[in-house]
Amino acid sequence: MATVRLVRHGRAAGGWDADPDPGLDEVGLVQAEVVADLLAPLRDDDRPHLVTSPLRRCQETAAPLAARWGTTPVVEPLVAELPSPEGVPCGQRVPWLQAAIAGTWSALGPRYLGYRDAVVTYVAGLAEDTVVVSHFIAINTVIGRCTGSDRVMVSRLDNTSVTVVETSPAGLTLVSVGNEADTQLR
Repeated sequence: MATVRLVRHGRAAGGWDADPDPGLDEVGLVQAEVVADLLAPLRDDDRPHLVTSPLRRCQETAAPLAARWGTTPVVEPLVAELPSPEGVPCGQRVPWLQAAIAGTWSALGPRYLGYRDAVVTYVAGLAEDTVVVSHFIAINTVIGRCTGSDRVMVSRLDNTSVTVVETSPAGLTLVSVGNEADTQLR
């Protein structure tokens, strides 16, 4: 059995409708330091692995913890952000996402069911304690699997919230959901 801590990235410097890969803003950088302080004591002889989405906001959130642990995070595309539909212009992505998170995975169709299942399968397959720095929707896929919900958004996770799950041969078990906030999609 492994304990997996799913950390939502810090506050991004840009919105999803304007920048496909923003870094963190000043608040997000402070949030990354705070979550690193919270998680740094987990390190001992059997320190958890550190995994991050390939997107800048996640890598910048993971950086302070990586520095404290003296390690390099593994960049894992399977925990990246929900892809926008092909052909949707940048300026129309936020309205699409708002509609998507109000619905279900089943309604989004095969491409998005594949995304959901890939995230869940990756996390469920982690055999050692791991900290995964990821995204709002990706973490919600894991919470949804644990709670049996088909909803895209199960929890309004705050930036740098920490959701804890345990993996075992029997599947995923939700230990705790990270702090919630009235998250604004940008």
